[in-house]
Amino acid sequence: QSDLTGVDDLVYDSTNNKVIIGYRDYGNNYYGTAIVGTVSGTSISFGSEVVFESATTTNISSVYDPTNGKVVIAYRDSDNSGYGTAIVGTVSGTSISFGSEVVFDSAGSLYIAAAYDSANQKVVITYRDGGNSDYGTAIVGTVSGTSISFGSEVVFESDVSQYISAAYDSTNQKVVIAYQDAGNSNYGTAVVGTVSGTSISFGSAVVFESNSTAGHMSVIYDSTNNKVVIA
Repeated sequence: QSDLTGVDDLVYDSTNNKVIIGYRDYGNNYYGTAIVGTVSGTSISFGSEVVFESATTTNISSVYDPTNGKVVIAYRDSDNSGYGTAIVGTVSGTSISFGSEVVFDSAGSLYIAAAYDSANQKVVITYRDGGNSDYGTAIVGTVSGTSISFGSEVVFESDVSQYISAAYDSTNQKVVIAYQDAGNSNYGTAVVGTVSGTSISFGSAVVFESNSTAGHMSVIYDSTNNKVVIA
């Protein structure tokens, strides 16, 4: 990519052994774009760029659904009132094709982060819901063919939530969400979610940093030690 890019996100397609990068292409009207990479030795080569959203795209977060062999990209569609939107991609060779976009939040969504629950075969998307006092919110998605459908939104934090990140703990079969709780002195906070059907429920929030955690946050699951790591 020889143009400036923004809000890049990367996911690994374990079925096709490919890397998919989603990004905002500054050289093409800020459109949401994806490209497929193939690793060989210590190098990587790329196919052609594919636009998945012909509009200004931000807050991109991607997951791979190994059950259906699909890539799911969640993002904020700035040309559609900032609605939270998702789209399903299918890798073939060195390219990727997409189904139709699906809105999961008909309001301004920010700090979008997605995780894949392998036990329940569901996609969990977390975000700050601009249509509900900027509360931290999650929604469960089910991939079918080249589309995705969603259950109802569930609030995990009834305060302004920012810098949200999510990961799946495969040992305990839980989704862990880390975020900045603006209603509690911007403390770094985490909460555990349990998927059931097309919904998700949450335990009590736990502060992991009793100081302001303004800035990007990342949570990942260490499957060797069965631990969640938050940076």
